[in-house]
Amino acid sequence: MRRRALFALAVSAALPTETWAQPKPLALPSTWYGVQIDGNAFTVELPGIPDYRQLNDASARGTAFVLHSYSLEAGGYSYVVQTATYPADVDVGDPRRLIQAALDDRAKVLEGGKWSKVVLLKGRRLVSLAFMGPAASMAGTEAERFFKSLKMK
Repeated sequence: MRRRALFALAVSAALPTETWAQPKPLALPSTWYGVQIDGNAFTVELPGIPDYRQLNDASARGTAFVLHSYSLEAGGYSYVVQTATYPADVDVGDPRRLIQAALDDRAKVLEGGKWSKVVLLKGRRLVSLAFMGPAASMAGTEAERFFKSLKMK
């Protein structure tokens, strides 16, 4: 049986301008840490140790599942890594539709109401990386390093 997978880079976002009105320090630590995510399903590098939370979620049909969320504020930027394994009642046959629905729901607080890049769905596993800061930082070295550090197992 062939596993369907939709591969794309990750996600990044510019928050509304008023969120970044106060100047923030832009000095990042020189050391980045490889973080094993959700039982070593994948790794990603972050400029510090993230806060970890498990968020209870449910499919459209009501099947419970856990969204694992790792977040870090460093150097005036926000880094967020989220992952979940969708339950069997979620149709992953059309990954673009499934990913778009997840993105649309989370993009409501972003400038322009949309993400600049998409996420990754491999089999039933959703992987979402978000880098948030001023619009000018979206193409910066910190964002690039964060996204390029993603390694799937």
